[in-house]
Amino acid sequence: MSAVTNEEVRAAAERIAGHVLRTPVMEVSPGLWLKLELLQHSGSFKVRGAFNRMLSAGELPGSGVIAASGGNHGLAVAYAARALGVRAEIFVPEVTSPVKVAGLKALGADITQTGAIYSEAAEAAAKRGAETGALPVHAYDQAEVIAGQGTTGLELMEQIGEVDTVVAAVGGGGFAAGIAVGAVGPRIVAVEPERIPTLRAALQAGEPVPVEVSGVGADALGATKLGGLAFGILSGPRVESVLVTDEAIVDARRELWARYRVAAEYAGAAAYAAVLSGVLRPEVGERVVVVVCGSNTDPATLVTG
Repeated sequence: MSAVTNEEVRAAAERIAGHVLRTPVMEVSPGLWLKLELLQHSGSFKVRGAFNRMLSAGELPGSGVIAASGGNHGLAVAYAARALGVRAEIFVPEVTSPVKVAGLKALGADITQTGAIYSEAAEAAAKRGAETGALPVHAYDQAEVIAGQGTTGLELMEQIGEVDTVVAAVGGGGFAAGIAVGAVGPRIVAVEPERIPTLRAALQAGEPVPVEVSGVGADALGATKLGGLAFGILSGPRVESVLVTDEAIVDARRELWARYRVAAEYAGAAAYAAVLSGVLRPEVGERVVVVVCGSNTDPATLVTG
């Protein structure tokens, strides 16, 4: 698989400009910023990659686009498809939250809920796409998608300037990989739940390998294994892999709401969990950006969840 370049990320930024939001950054303590990508259209960074994939394809087929998703990618594809006037067919697993399923319906997507986990929904989507000829928009293992996600890294560097470390969550790896390409220079701390360690397992094995999927982040970080393109990027020397517990993610989500009124979903709080729990301890004077990447959650659970 070919690498994704910074030039491709910059081209993606130009291509999707006007379709996505320039999300804000917030300095919450000296040298620590939150990049509020959860305020993006469709509630997550995913819309960046969805638009770049569709706009890169030229004329879209009459059958529209098709994707498999734990929820956020499907919402992004549905949002972009509606904006571009094409049909979206989305396959989601049974673990997908009711909030995300309701969002897909509101965006007019044709939804099939099948399989216990993301990989099973992805198999069904691939079979259906081969039948219809719809354009496949992969959740994380597609160069155009990774380049689109990488515009987050490009953007935060423009907003903050000098950055030492960017902290981002990992599921299939497309987001962290895109940020690593888009944000040239900083160390990338790739955070994943202990119960879904796709990157850690891939680094240990020397290649992407299947892992068990469970825990609070499963509906958004529930890829069975890391994407091949992401592995090629995240196995580089600038990337550090860290794991956080489900308890730390729950605490981080609650703290984001209590302290900053940032309404993140569990996966969206995973990167912040690394800082809050002490798994990641910034050095004195280190300039750190934590990407809060998703908001598709039931707000009633922000205090109790």
